Amino acid sequence: MEWRRSYGRAPKMIHLESNFVQFKEELLPKEGNKALLTFPFLHIYWTECCDTEVYKATVKDDLTKWQNVLKAHSSVDWLIVVVENDAKKKNKTNILPRTSIVDKIRNDFCNKQSDRCVVLSDPLKDSSRTQESWNAFLTKLRTLLLMSFTKNLGKFEDDMRTLREKRTEPGWSFCDYFMVQEELAFVFEMLQQFEDALVQYDELDALFSQYVVNFGAGDGANWLTFFCQPVKSWNGLILRKPIDMEKRGLIQRQEATLLDLRSYLFSRQCTLLLFLQRPWEVAQRALELLHSCVQELKLLEFCRDWVSVPPGALDCWVFLSCLEVLQRIEGCCDRAQIDSNIAHTVGLWSYATGKLKSLGYLCGLVSEQGPNSEDLNRTVDLLAGLGAERPETANTAQSPYKKLKEALSSVEAFEKHYLDLSHATIEMYTSIGRIRSAKFVGKDLAEFYMRKKSPQKAEIYLQGALKNYLAEGWALPITHTRKQLAECQKHLGQIENYLQTSSVLASDRHLTESEREHFCREVVGVARRQAGSPGHKIVLPMHSFAQLRDLHFTPSNAVVHVGGVLSVEITVCSQMPVPVHVEQIAINVHFSIEKNNYRKTAEWLTKHKTANGIVSFPAESSPFPTSQNSLPALELCEMFERSPSDNSLHTTGIICKNVHMLLRKQESGASLEAPSGAALEAGAHVLKCAAVTLEPGPNTITFRTQAKEPGTYTLRQLCASVGPVWFVLPHIYPLVQYDVYSQEPQLHVEPLADSLLAGIPQKVKFTVTTGHYAVKNGDSLQLSNVEAVLILCHEENRAVIYSNMREKAADAALRVQSSDKVTSISLPAAPAYHVIEFELEVLSLPSAPATGGEGTMLGVTEPRGKPKDTQKAGHCMATTDHQVSIDCPWSIYSTVISLTFSMPFRTTHSLLSSGTRKYVQVCVQNLSELDFQLSDSHLVDTGDSTGLRLIPLNTESEQRIHSKQAVFFVWELKWTQAPPPCLHCRFSVGFSPASEERLSVSLKPYTYEFQVDNFLTLYNVRAEISPPPGTELCKTGSLCSLEVSITRLSDLSEVDKDEALTECDECFSTKLMYEVVDNSSNWAVCGKSSGVISMPVAARATHRVHMEVMPLFAGYLPLPDVRLFKYLPHHSAHSSQLDADSWIENDSLSVDKHVDDQVDSGSVQSRGSVRSVASSDHKGLPMPRLRALPPGQAFNASAGTQVLVVPSQDDHVLEVSVT
Repeated sequence: MEWRRSYGRAPKMIHLESNFVQFKEELLPKEGNKALLTFPFLHIYWTECCDTEVYKATVKDDLTKWQNVLKAHSSVDWLIVVVENDAKKKNKTNILPRTSIVDKIRNDFCNKQSDRCVVLSDPLKDSSRTQESWNAFLTKLRTLLLMSFTKNLGKFEDDMRTLREKRTEPGWSFCDYFMVQEELAFVFEMLQQFEDALVQYDELDALFSQYVVNFGAGDGANWLTFFCQPVKSWNGLILRKPIDMEKRGLIQRQEATLLDLRSYLFSRQCTLLLFLQRPWEVAQRALELLHSCVQELKLLEFCRDWVSVPPGALDCWVFLSCLEVLQRIEGCCDRAQIDSNIAHTVGLWSYATGKLKSLGYLCGLVSEQGPNSEDLNRTVDLLAGLGAERPETANTAQSPYKKLKEALSSVEAFEKHYLDLSHATIEMYTSIGRIRSAKFVGKDLAEFYMRKKSPQKAEIYLQGALKNYLAEGWALPITHTRKQLAECQKHLGQIENYLQTSSVLASDRHLTESEREHFCREVVGVARRQAGSPGHKIVLPMHSFAQLRDLHFTPSNAVVHVGGVLSVEITVCSQMPVPVHVEQIAINVHFSIEKNNYRKTAEWLTKHKTANGIVSFPAESSPFPTSQNSLPALELCEMFERSPSDNSLHTTGIICKNVHMLLRKQESGASLEAPSGAALEAGAHVLKCAAVTLEPGPNTITFRTQAKEPGTYTLRQLCASVGPVWFVLPHIYPLVQYDVYSQEPQLHVEPLADSLLAGIPQKVKFTVTTGHYAVKNGDSLQLSNVEAVLILCHEENRAVIYSNMREKAADAALRVQSSDKVTSISLPAAPAYHVIEFELEVLSLPSAPATGGEGTMLGVTEPRGKPKDTQKAGHCMATTDHQVSIDCPWSIYSTVISLTFSMPFRTTHSLLSSGTRKYVQVCVQNLSELDFQLSDSHLVDTGDSTGLRLIPLNTESEQRIHSKQAVFFVWELKWTQAPPPCLHCRFSVGFSPASEERLSVSLKPYTYEFQVDNFLTLYNVRAEISPPPGTELCKTGSLCSLEVSITRLSDLSEVDKDEALTECDECFSTKLMYEVVDNSSNWAVCGKSSGVISMPVAARATHRVHMEVMPLFAGYLPLPDVRLFKYLPHHSAHSSQLDADSWIENDSLSVDKHVDDQVDSGSVQSRGSVRSVASSDHKGLPMPRLRALPPGQAFNASAGTQVLVVPSQDDHVLEVSVT
């Protein structure tokens, strides 16, 4: 039926069994009765009375008495059943009664609960009416019974909780509470709610465990002393009975021990788990139970001296319990299920194996002599504690009782059972992939074989266990296993393996000093005994004998020339506890000649080597090939569990989030303690040091060698020999090398400053690397003289000689002799592989090239040298390269060096006009970081024009020019007769550094040549703006009148004779194009802004143009620009030019303007050419061309003039939105 409970619990389908018992008052529950299974949930009164008189006489009184008894016992769950029989109704005298018996009963007893009275009609007949009455009765019975059960069960649970809350009061008994909650578990089991029943036992288990833990912490309960009784029986768990009434009775009488309580609790849990078809959880819980029981008994034994557990008793109990659980699981599962779920049961097999091993050691079944009398007595006591075998297992051949009794009966039987269990456990662990656990069981098996004097069988298990300990980094188990392995190898006569293991143990800090000295003496003793067999070498790894800490080269850069001496000093830390005499320590060196050996010069090697010459080697934290150092770092996080009711903290701990990485299987091939297989390298290059005594701790050993062949020498192996035993470090890492070089002589010339400045003395450093050549007296450097470069030498110049280690060896005076073609520098005598350094001053003559035109030019290039980058952007100094050829005494070939000089100045010129007056301005800009003093500035006409004078306007004779600043020089041009169309000029100025140091040589002035073309003024352009008529001032937005006046200032000259010049009636005219442009966007030109005019070529000829402009802003506005261009007509010679630069796009003229005023076009335009891109419609059509007038030919007289513009007085409407 469906069972619905309160508090939102989900409905369940239950099977409720009920028994009908005759009513007796003594069966009614008394006050305090905790029995729930025998509780009367529903009382039923049956009557078949159909006579009113009989009802009044007897039945009514009987019902009243029945209900009074129920009320006295507070029982309100009852039901009255009236059985009607048609046969009896026929015999009644009153055929038509007023009311029926059922109505009377309902009126008398069921006023408010009419449903508590039901009618069962003719129950023995087979009719529809009978069937309906039966269905109604059973429905009512089921409903009332379930209601009563639910109500009483809830009351029982409330009483149980109340009893549990009183557990802190004196006199509270856990056994009484145990029986109450188990009653609830029985009820759930009866309802087939096995999960709820299991929860009750789990709560009892947790409550008892918490009390035991508190008891061990000193917070004990009085009732717990009942379980602190001496353990007298250890017959294991009993799982073949649904309910162990014997142990339940002990608990009820408060006579049970801790093992009795735990055994009974687990047997009930096991029964319920098997009902739930969860046998593998039984195995898991059993393993936890056995471990917790052992710990709880030890805890109680520690806290209570009179809680005694005989030695071996717990081992017997655990062994029997493990086998009992395993057999119980095998009894309810088939073989396929068992094989597929070995992971759940293998823990029990392993635990049983360990406990059997402990019993064997305890009872003397593993010793060489066998058990003595004391061991036999102990065995008898243990078997007596098992008691008699239980009836349910008496007929079982392989019962746990029989197995344990047989295993303890003899040495042979014990060995058979122990080996069977061990091998079975190892096989199970291996089949599920738990190799680590299998190896640990194998280690226990190895100890057994060692006690049995079978080291050949123990070795493989010891190696396997050691491999796992090494993989996981367990230091103490590693040491213990190595000691066992060393003993095993010694018995087997494995000398090499024994020496390796002993050397590792001698360096193990986890052993005592005496143990370490013992193993060290073993190594030395075995080595001396093996010295009698010449030719046989035993090679062992060095990490356990000694460790290489650091290495120091002398010289420190580990570079030495051929014939030089190199010393290698190593620091070796001995791991042995006592001094050890080593016959020889050697370093095997590998020699190689690289293909790129030409790079291995002294300079290159010095720059690419460590400065201090010390190479440090990483210290080995542990002698394990694989340790926890190679594992990932622990990722720990805190864990808090809080109570859901009051949010109080009741559990805290640490969780490792990457446990799957730390405990994963470590793959490894051969045994980690096998010989390393390192071979001694045999080579021609070996550094040796004989008869060395290594003291415990760091030791310093020095090797010396003389370099013979150039190349790279790599230190490969470090070896130490003790008799025939060689300890080898197979690879020295990080890589350690030293180089031996044989270098060719070299000459290197470099400036001392970042750049050499032309015009002033600059220091240059000469470096001679002698290499294998020894410089003799009389050797000199022969420098070919360059016209523009002077080499200066002072008497105080000296040359310094350094060794290849940059140590100063000597210095000497430097002698320099110069002639017209050659400068000779005498070198001081110097041995091979030394460096000679000296400094000289060089001077490059300053000059600038000739330039033409009126544009801004850079005049900084040296014409005598090879110029480069002469047209760089404004702030970069131009440079000039000078090639100098040098003949060296060690070579028949000349060495060519390049000296690059930077010109410190950037010079530009410009033509200035004021009407017909002309001025030339020269700008000198200092681009260097130095300050200079300028003096004696001159500008001369190199063309020797007569009647032309250059009048300087600069009054100061000397001027200082600072770094990154400029100085301007201005001259006015005056002429008494017609000047030439082109003016050739040379600007010169003396300069010297502004520092107070006096120069030993006189400096030549800086010169700059340039050319000025077409500098006479031909046209005067004047513009004037007038306000509208009737107003005095111009206003924004109103049209104003612009008048442009173009006046010719001179008659016909040579510069006018071009394509635009035309002759008519002995009068000459030329075509000009004007253009009004306002680049500042202050004016809007209305109408035509440009046009072509015919200008007479005669003095005072004037042409005026009128147009309208509109001011866009108020204030003092500059006038628009007026530009003039030469209008060149089409010429037939240009008809064949079909390039894109010859045509005008969209019928507009393309104008070649000044460089600074170029229009935006698709290509860079040059003066005198027409630049445009022709469209496909006009390609091939000849069009006129324009050419801008040179800046000196047109003078704008209105430049700088401004017009006052006032704002207009128009009213404007301002819309304001108010919200």
